[in-house]
Amino acid sequence: MAYKNSLITGITDLLVLSMLDRQDSYVYEITKSISDNSDGLLSISHNTVYTATYKLEEENMISEYSKLVGKKRTRVYYHLEPRGKEHLKKISSDYSKMTEGVRRVLASLGGDANE
Repeated sequence: MAYKNSLITGITDLLVLSMLDRQDSYVYEITKSISDNSDGLLSISHNTVYTATYKLEEENMISEYSKLVGKKRTRVYYHLEPRGKEHLKKISSDYSKMTEGVRRVLASLGGDANE
């Protein structure tokens, strides 16, 4: 199960950083966007996204700021920092290579990786 957890963590980091590369966002919005844009195939919990944002913030890849929404409600937004942008480039490349490698192995075994 440790392998599955590290895979989920890596994918979560990739998705969070990719979303923040487009615009600043908050955890609920990130979680909903992941579910909506994957047509429900990816369901990553708020807790998993919070864990990822805490770790990424600790590593100076993202920063947070509070924004008043409504009269009394404050929402915490996350912002992609230059270090996070560089990390995103690396993990995006790693992900592409990994998925292409898996696709090729499955294709060589006679299975269609796209089915």
